[in-house]
Amino acid sequence: MILYTCGQKTSGPSFAHPCAKAGNALKAAGYEYELKTVGGYRAMPWTWGSRKQDRAEVRELSGTDEVPILVLDDGEVVSGSGAIARWAKEHPAARTKSSPA
Repeated sequence: MILYTCGQKTSGPSFAHPCAKAGNALKAAGYEYELKTVGGYRAMPWTWGSRKQDRAEVRELSGTDEVPILVLDDGEVVSGSGAIARWAKEHPAARTKSSPA
């Protein structure tokens, strides 16, 4: 699975940034994921000129320029931090049970 983020914050307090909320939810559910950062930060005027190009892959996958998005191994796309957090909570990673020694 691949988590696309803006690269500003992918960890730390979940309330601080949507990308952190998504990353923290996946970690809490036991997932390891590939992190892919994209440029074109909405709040940074100097990135506005390259935003369309920087986020072309995200737009192709999700139909929007907004991140975070999660692309599952089967190609399904989950868009937005709240939806990613819900998905992670509803689909925790399979944990392997260790056998007794």
